[in-house]
Amino acid sequence: MLALALAECQTKGPKDPKGHGDDFLEVWREMLSERRLQVLRAIVQDYVGTEEPVGSKALTERHNLGVSPATVRNDMAALEDEGFIAQPHTSAGRIPTDKGYRLFVDKLAGVKPMSAPERRAIQNFLDGAVDLDDVVARTVRLLAQLTRQVAVVQYPSLTRSTVRHVELLSLAPARLMLVLITDTGRVEQRMVDCPAPFGETSLADLRARLNSRVAGRRFSDVPRLVEDLPEAFEAEDRGAVSAVLSTLLETLVEENEERLMIGGTANLTRFGHDFPLMIRPVLEALEEHVVLLKLMGEAGDSGMTVRIGHENAYEGLNSTSVVSVGYGSGGEAVAKLGVVGPTRMDYPGTMGAVRAVARYVGQILAES
Repeated sequence: MLALALAECQTKGPKDPKGHGDDFLEVWREMLSERRLQVLRAIVQDYVGTEEPVGSKALTERHNLGVSPATVRNDMAALEDEGFIAQPHTSAGRIPTDKGYRLFVDKLAGVKPMSAPERRAIQNFLDGAVDLDDVVARTVRLLAQLTRQVAVVQYPSLTRSTVRHVELLSLAPARLMLVLITDTGRVEQRMVDCPAPFGETSLADLRARLNSRVAGRRFSDVPRLVEDLPEAFEAEDRGAVSAVLSTLLETLVEENEERLMIGGTANLTRFGHDFPLMIRPVLEALEEHVVLLKLMGEAGDSGMTVRIGHENAYEGLNSTSVVSVGYGSGGEAVAKLGVVGPTRMDYPGTMGAVRAVARYVGQILAES
């Protein structure tokens, strides 16, 4: 009887068949709200799949909504009044707005899990990486192929990394090589010119003392941990020790700049009609790495972030959506990865692919 009353009340309002008053009104409102959400979900799914504005007749034919096209038209009118869908031109069809996509992502879209073959393909592809640069390059290529969007991968930041090991190698009596290895597999090499010859015994001592202080510690802690280290050596060796420490600290400063890699830009050419003016502003925005880093969000945040349309502060990206998530070894994110594409995006599939790739990249970093 509730269903009958609901069907009769689309334009006139509900009639309480049993005199339940406020309880019946509340049930009616909840059912009406839930059905409109289902209509919105159907509109988003059809528009993403067909690239065409969606009409009420098509919705009732493709989806089991349980109501007539007239009722769906009423629901679409209400959704349009609330700003969730819009009419792009004089046709009867409607398309989702940024607000509609936002509601879809927040309340209606689950993250689509990757299939077992897809997961194996991801793991096999990434397992072949030989170093951090290769991991990042493979990740960009993989994300672009999986989502058919523009892939963006941020390098692990030294400011959020820890020291795995510091190696010191003698190249000449007064020339050393310093090799800095991070917990994320990042390797930095620097030459150190010492003011006087530095013997193998002193070199081994410095290597042991340095690692005992900084291994497993955050880079931000390193200056404080090594500031008094020269005092532990004989006077004739302190100049060389100071030169090594100076090079180590300079490396941290030099590599503090955030880096990222982009791939799959050509994928945007498939979506020319999704950009209302032209694709050029999007391409120009993608060249601004600082802009992309801000859109991806704080690297330390491991949660999924979805920025839709005008939620992207940079005007050139107002017609795009950015889906990103943190990755890293252990339970803490050290960087972000994600994709940029048109707002007409397969959000469940894109979110699932981004999350799955981030998980595998994190595992590789933990095992490296």
